[in-house]
Amino acid sequence: MMDFGDAIVALKQGKRVSRTGWNGKGMWLELQVPDAGSKMTLPYVYMKTAQDDLVPWLASQTDVLAEDWGIAE
Repeated sequence: MMDFGDAIVALKQGKRVSRTGWNGKGMWLELQVPDAGSKMTLPYVYMKTAQDDLVPWLASQTDVLAEDWGIAE
């Protein structure tokens, strides 16, 4: 298991991360780094939801303080 800081490092290394405390199955986060064809100009984190949607993501206080982060498969 990892803390939030470790999860951020993993995201920056191109890995997907998730929490065991999340209720939905198959949910994960990934870092999107814009390229020349992107409308976005800065990196951002997005989530794959349990419904297979991709949405922008912001950490809650619970997420930031959690120690149940891991590499998503």
